[in-house]
Amino acid sequence: MVSPAAPRRSFEFKASRNIVGKVIEIILFLAASISVVTTIAIVVDLIYESIPFFQVAGLWQFLTGREWGPVFEPPKYGILPLVSGTLTTTIVALLLAIPMGTIIAMYLSEFAPAQVREIVKPILELLAGVPTVVYGYFALLVVTPALQLVLKDLPGFNMLSAGLVIGIMIVPTISSISEDAMRAVPVSLREGSYATGATRLQTALRVVFPAAISGISSSYILGISRAVGETMVVAVAAGLQYRLTFNPAESAATITAYIVQVSIGDLPYGSIPYQSVFAAGLVLVFMTLVLNVIGHFLSKRYREIY
Repeated sequence: MVSPAAPRRSFEFKASRNIVGKVIEIILFLAASISVVTTIAIVVDLIYESIPFFQVAGLWQFLTGREWGPVFEPPKYGILPLVSGTLTTTIVALLLAIPMGTIIAMYLSEFAPAQVREIVKPILELLAGVPTVVYGYFALLVVTPALQLVLKDLPGFNMLSAGLVIGIMIVPTISSISEDAMRAVPVSLREGSYATGATRLQTALRVVFPAAISGISSSYILGISRAVGETMVVAVAAGLQYRLTFNPAESAATITAYIVQVSIGDLPYGSIPYQSVFAAGLVLVFMTLVLNVIGHFLSKRYREIY
């Protein structure tokens, strides 16, 4: 026999559940809104503070000038030396991080025993938590002397060692996200491949990797964004020479290194050198935005629906 109070308790339970769900929905919306508002506020502040700089330096000179030195006399406002340093260290980092991260992810996903995966993956992710200034001194005190054993003319400050260490630093990001994407591929696809007589390596390369390409490409874009925005490694190991060069064996400055160098000085508030920091930051944000847009379209283009 059903108690007369049972329908009332059921109604109260559903009402309570709906209220809790609504509160959680509002909290999640506020969290997402704060992220969006913060991003918009950063971009607006960068543009607002950069306008006086562009009025003095000129936008065309800023984008095409081959010499940089807003704090020198006479000042020079060409951002290309900083862009070349940023791109060179990023390319060196990616040449190491993408192949290594992909191989590690494929091994952990398709070949490693469960016990090995449970040990190796946390250790890899632990590397992502090491302070970047430690990586910077590792590049300066360990990697550079090791490279100088092979490259005799390599200077103490160079983009090669900085780029290699940035690559080591972002390997956990690429390998962890790529491994998650590969493990998300349905087992039925692997079983179908094995049923045709394919080996485990052929299945990993021709079935799992293409099926997980959207997640893997996202890991690449995230790694690139992190390499572009890396600060301490390049500030410590790459040198701070405003030089337009794509030779990784030379010292150079990146956008982030310049921002760090100038921001710790005693620049007067509102001066052109002070505002140049915001102009350089705006370029960095634009480069990161372009990379994220490209990553979004790549993920959308190659997304697999199982």
